[in-house]
Amino acid sequence: MIPIDANVMLEIAPRFSGKMAARQAAIVQAIRPVLQSTLEAYEIDTRLRIAHFLGQTCHESAGFRTTEEFASGKAYEGRKDLGNVKAGDGPRYKGRGLIQLTGRANYKTLGEALGIDLEGDPFQAAEPALSLRIACEYWKKRKINPDCDRDDVVAVTKKIQGGDRHLDERRNYTRKAKEALARIEGIQLSGATSDVRPVLRRGSQGEAVGELQATLQKLKFPLAIDEDFGAATELAVMRFQADKKLTVDGIVGAKTWDALEGKKA
Repeated sequence: MIPIDANVMLEIAPRFSGKMAARQAAIVQAIRPVLQSTLEAYEIDTRLRIAHFLGQTCHESAGFRTTEEFASGKAYEGRKDLGNVKAGDGPRYKGRGLIQLTGRANYKTLGEALGIDLEGDPFQAAEPALSLRIACEYWKKRKINPDCDRDDVVAVTKKIQGGDRHLDERRNYTRKAKEALARIEGIQLSGATSDVRPVLRRGSQGEAVGELQATLQKLKFPLAIDEDFGAATELAVMRFQADKKLTVDGIVGAKTWDALEGKKA
């Protein structure tokens, strides 16, 4: 399987600010330790399968910034087709997860498949790591992998939400995921093992961000080293890129890493 981590999620997702950026970062950080192992367990393990999965879940979760439907869920009240037969079932079983699980019956079915009482405690479906497993289980039950193998974004979309709503957005996220994965594959195929530096951007967290901040600090940018790529780090990166006549996008890719490390273009 292509070696991926949550940075790929950030590469394909929209950029946010304020509370939305913080929420996106929290979700991605929670998924980070289990992303690859969970996808492997469900045989979402080729470039096309991973790209379609990340593209669809990026759209369904509003750019990986929520694992719970924004609406109240009252619109689902009394929906017997969703198994909502008790008062309050609409809000209680509203959409949650990277692929929004909706309705008492669906919570019950997916919970039984995972060995978790989602019907009794539906709110846990919004926990990021569990929401990833729920999405993968749904993917498996709907037999979506073969559609990915044909690179059929229309068929994948129909199995996710029953129609072709927001097809252009889903197609765009899937395309961006393919590009990110192709870059990783290109490094593998070329044998360029010397460049294992991650692509960092706003929302990224971890040791690599701390190393970036330490490097920028040495270059006289007034930054705290907190391993959290926030607004201040992004601004410092953009100023550095402008100084070095690089593309000013706030994203630390290979060229920005080379410049930071003093390598000549």
